[in-house]
Amino acid sequence: MATASDSKLIKGATGDWEIVVGMEIHAQVASRSKLFSGASTGFGAEPNSQVSFVDAAMPGMLPVINEFCVAQAVRTGLGLKAQINHRSVFDRKNYFYPDLPQGYQISQFKHPIVGEGEVLVDVTPERQIRVGIERLHLEQDAGKSTHDQSPNQSFVDLNRSGVALMEIVSRPDIRSADEAKAYVGKLRTILRYLGTCDGDMEKGSLRADVNVSVRRPGEPLGTRCEIKNVNSIRFIGQAVDTEARRQIGILEDGGVIQQETRLFDPGRGETRSMRSKEEAHDYRYFPDPDLLPLEFDQAYVDALAADLPELPDAKKARFVADYGLSPYDATVLVAERDLAAFYERAVAVGEGRDPKLVANWVTGDIAAYANAVGLPVHATEITPEQVAGLVDLIVDGTISGKIAKDVLALMVGEERGAAPRDIVERHGLRQVTDTGAIEAAVDAIMAANPDKVAQVQAKPTMLGWFVGQAMKATGGKANPQAVNAVLKGKLGI
Repeated sequence: MATASDSKLIKGATGDWEIVVGMEIHAQVASRSKLFSGASTGFGAEPNSQVSFVDAAMPGMLPVINEFCVAQAVRTGLGLKAQINHRSVFDRKNYFYPDLPQGYQISQFKHPIVGEGEVLVDVTPERQIRVGIERLHLEQDAGKSTHDQSPNQSFVDLNRSGVALMEIVSRPDIRSADEAKAYVGKLRTILRYLGTCDGDMEKGSLRADVNVSVRRPGEPLGTRCEIKNVNSIRFIGQAVDTEARRQIGILEDGGVIQQETRLFDPGRGETRSMRSKEEAHDYRYFPDPDLLPLEFDQAYVDALAADLPELPDAKKARFVADYGLSPYDATVLVAERDLAAFYERAVAVGEGRDPKLVANWVTGDIAAYANAVGLPVHATEITPEQVAGLVDLIVDGTISGKIAKDVLALMVGEERGAAPRDIVERHGLRQVTDTGAIEAAVDAIMAANPDKVAQVQAKPTMLGWFVGQAMKATGGKANPQAVNAVLKGKLGI
């Protein structure tokens, strides 16, 4: 087990530098209604069509906590192996912004609903790190301003106003862009398994504020800059590297890093200043007088814990132990809950199926096809039962791995929905295992190529040429092991 202190250093003009990254992930709670009102959270509705009087901050309107959102936050905390606080407090975070109707955000400050936890992150198949979670708190989202619909006006859409967010704050345990990307990917996987956030970064359901600083190895933490609202894992990695190199350049030139909030421009490959970084006192936090402290007992937490699904780390360990998979294959399969379920269904159909071979097909040719058509594996027309049937045909010698690729092509083409065994029979794709037929093909090849026979007898490594010719002569249907055995016998090697 590697730790997050295993540094990946950057070479500067004057020596090595270490990147230090902490993340604030804003995850939209998977809920049909908002945190403090009954308005819908559906994505893509007409602007300002899902706004209650509470969301619009009409005078006299009082917030009422959505219990389902509270449960989702607790379930997320349990999934992060975090402390669940039985008493938490909602605060007002005061700042002015055109799409924040109240003039303040209802959030949590000193007393969040979830305390310290951790995430186990696979950075590579051989290397894992632990990233500490400092806290998770509930807060409401702001609306959305658009500036490109009019040359002299901005428009405000309050559909997002009041939507429940979980802000998940990590410790500064991340030491590279790759670690940052892997952390966000793993956190998103956990949220999706739990069903507490859909993790759709394109729709804004998951956004990252990335805090980056640099230091000489072993020195105290440097001044950090926050890169605001990064909305893709790829951009997160680019933003970390770009900002780290900007800071190193300033420091090596004798400059000083100013703590500030910056934006990442992926088109230009640069970060640029947005505003000076506010501190907590700038927001004038105070307990929201319209909301009582949020309190629940351990029985409430236990009931939620009893209903949690098997999470990625536990599923990965089971796949390795029960199916004999490599940690890498297990990691790939459990990255998406639906993919893991697809794989297990394919293994479970019938008895005695080779789980490693099933994994190879699901993560190999089938995943490649799904990627080509822009769909997850479970959403393609290929069923787990078809995968099971295809693997069975390979294992029992009916077809070779090469023929199986042809069967797969028919499964997603003209034979869509058909059982692999039926496809093999209809198209005459059975593997040739009759040694008599193979011997006849080999005899014809040898008779036509006496010079090659002499060469391979002198240099046995040329056997591959004969294997290729024999496979070609049998339309690719000959059993490769049988071909090799016949050739070696007839050539005397």
